[in-house]
Amino acid sequence: MTFDSPENTETSSPQSEIDAAATAGPEGTLPPQAEPEPAGEEVIGVRRGMFGISGTGDTSGYGRLVRPVTLPGSTPAPYGGYFDEIVDALRTALAPTGTPFESAIEKIVVFRGELTLHVRREHLPLVAQALRDDAALRFELCLGVNGVHYPHDTGRELHAVYHLMSVTHGRRLRVEVSAPDADPHIPSLYSVYPTTDWHERETYDFFGIVFDGHPSLTRIAMPDDWRGHPQRKDYPLGGIPVEYKGARIPPPDERRAYS
Repeated sequence: MTFDSPENTETSSPQSEIDAAATAGPEGTLPPQAEPEPAGEEVIGVRRGMFGISGTGDTSGYGRLVRPVTLPGSTPAPYGGYFDEIVDALRTALAPTGTPFESAIEKIVVFRGELTLHVRREHLPLVAQALRDDAALRFELCLGVNGVHYPHDTGRELHAVYHLMSVTHGRRLRVEVSAPDADPHIPSLYSVYPTTDWHERETYDFFGIVFDGHPSLTRIAMPDDWRGHPQRKDYPLGGIPVEYKGARIPPPDERRAYS
């Protein structure tokens, strides 16, 4: 699963770009989509236009939109529902390990009815095992691993998202881990959740996240000699021509541009 992220390569701060856009338009006003971020949200970049088009004519009619790209900020307790029970139980489960809860958990986010634990990558296997084995938690099943690429989330460009389910208690949980482009390593959870085998391979294939400790981290969809990771936001369109019933359809970067 992927999410929208900014396509521009400017080095100025996101908020300064939003402020500058306030005087760029003919009316000199800031569009509603580009207002300063609400309290509790983190601005990681700016998205221009509807589709992040750059270097070509915009035929969509939305080229003047300027919107901040935000991530939900940390949610203060209480979290509501069974979310507080999960956090309290995990805090108790980590105590005997000698790893403080605050060292393992970077932040806790409740957003759109989901609880997400942002775990520091070096503590991921420990936290996952506590979530699986503790009687008050019992998240026995990992439903999958998703990769996300935020090019302008400096030092946290690559994210891996694990969806966990407790069959025992009928609960769900998201665990999110980040790594920088310069060091795209995250510990594999294969030893805790064997079902992550193919999911981690797919995330590696498409996003380039290296899952340390995986028994066979090879490509799963792209050819072995494929260069790059095609679901990353900085991956060029490129492509391979498609032959279909005598017609040749060129790859996206060779198609005609409209102005």
